[in-house]
Amino acid sequence: MCGRYATTRSDADLTLLFEAEDVTDGFDASWNVAPTDPVPVVRVAERRRVLDRAKWGLIPSWSGDPRSGSRMINARAETVASSPAFGPSFAQRRCLVPADGWFEWVRDGQRKQPYFMTPADGSVLAFAGLWSMWRGDVLTSTIITTEAVGGLAGVHHRMPLILPPERWGEWLVGDAPSVRPMGADELGFIEIRPVGAEVGNVHNNGPQLIARHVQEPEIPTLF
Repeated sequence: MCGRYATTRSDADLTLLFEAEDVTDGFDASWNVAPTDPVPVVRVAERRRVLDRAKWGLIPSWSGDPRSGSRMINARAETVASSPAFGPSFAQRRCLVPADGWFEWVRDGQRKQPYFMTPADGSVLAFAGLWSMWRGDVLTSTIITTEAVGGLAGVHHRMPLILPPERWGEWLVGDAPSVRPMGADELGFIEIRPVGAEVGNVHNNGPQLIARHVQEPEIPTLF
């Protein structure tokens, strides 16, 4: 799953990268995004691509309980099209979720070692996402996950569905976009970086959370 990630690019950078119009009121960089936090998403609204602000955790339009969003931060690629909660958004309301990378934890004896999966060249990732509007004015989102491949499978059996730039347009407006994950060879640009335990506290934030923790052992890279 993807339960914590980082997104630190400015709205100006993201609008340029995704060729989108900024309709947000601005947002803060976060190195420790947690469920229900406001996050930037790229979606299509009124036939134009926009950079918008959404609450992480999709609340279906028919839901009567806004707390359900905290349990819907991820949607499985294998069942997203048929899911009562996610299916309608998959059919008509897809988005891209910009990210610097995501965190997972691996148990090492009595403790858990966190890792940050991020492009080695510092580029931005685009996670496949869905959005929904609850009660007419609450924009919410979720991140689609798929089976992990290559070295990423050594960290966690699931990973976000990462879309390369050539698939962004199809994902946003295509009739039946593919949920095919990138292969292990295509994901070789992802660095699996050991980081410090401080990221485990959602109240902590800052670039130190994604800094390499040099004294921690690294897991083997299987790409």
